[in-house]
Amino acid sequence: MTWLRSMLMGLDGEISSKRMITFIAFICVTIAFLVNVFMEVHLEEHIFDGMLYLVMAGMGFSSFEKFSPKHAHENNEELGN
Repeated sequence: MTWLRSMLMGLDGEISSKRMITFIAFICVTIAFLVNVFMEVHLEEHIFDGMLYLVMAGMGFSSFEKFSPKHAHENNEELGN
């Protein structure tokens, strides 16, 4: 469970709500996809697309956070620049 906690931590060392919401949305999309494929339960396309966009936006914002000026400054100090 330590790897999950570290995956959800933001730059400040606390669990990021943005990452948590993205992770929950990813789990929902995965379950919906598997139910649709294996149990042949019809899923409304606009609902699935909305959840998928939420996951993509959350992943994009989380990766953008890594390249923020604050985080880039911390990385330069660690590298000795």
